[in-house]
Amino acid sequence: MSADTTTVTSPTATAAAEATGTEELLVEIFREVLGASDLDADADFYEAGGDSLTAFQITGRFQDERNIEVPVSLVFAYPTPRELAEVIDTDF
Repeated sequence: MSADTTTVTSPTATAAAEATGTEELLVEIFREVLGASDLDADADFYEAGGDSLTAFQITGRFQDERNIEVPVSLVFAYPTPRELAEVIDTDF
């Protein structure tokens, strides 16, 4: 007899996977928009040279990818991809 190896995904695990996907996407967008391939999830938007134009580019690119409209003000309030992803996954 073989053991049942069916994996059950809990809502928490699914949410964590989505958060990771959002975070990874935001890291990619931050890298491209800010022109810095070495940025990670904890890279600060301001320290990386971000300004109002790049904030609009980040939210626009995210909206194109996920079809979710994120206010530009959130980029300023949550300046790392990790922080921004947490807010997006929670509130959108």
